[in-house]
Amino acid sequence: MIMSLVSMLAFLAVLTAVVGGYATARRFVRDRLRFVDAVQRSSAPWIAAAGAWVLGALVAFVLPFVGPLAALSFGASVGLGVAAGVRDIRKGTHYLKA
Repeated sequence: MIMSLVSMLAFLAVLTAVVGGYATARRFVRDRLRFVDAVQRSSAPWIAAAGAWVLGALVAFVLPFVGPLAALSFGASVGLGVAAGVRDIRKGTHYLKA
């Protein structure tokens, strides 16, 4: 019973990190980096994903309930958030504050 509760809490923590990473990266690119030319490169989401994965791997090393798959998921969500933010800028929807 206790292990299922701990597992559920760990899952919710990882889910929160993944959703928060995506939303934060998208908003940051859309609002703060819209005039930066380097974010328009096709390698920008990959670089952001790698950096977030390294950060997630460091957290996974310290916390026992966060595994390497959680770090990989966090890195992928940040990369996808950066790509979505760039797409918002290209479409001209960067002024929407949703």
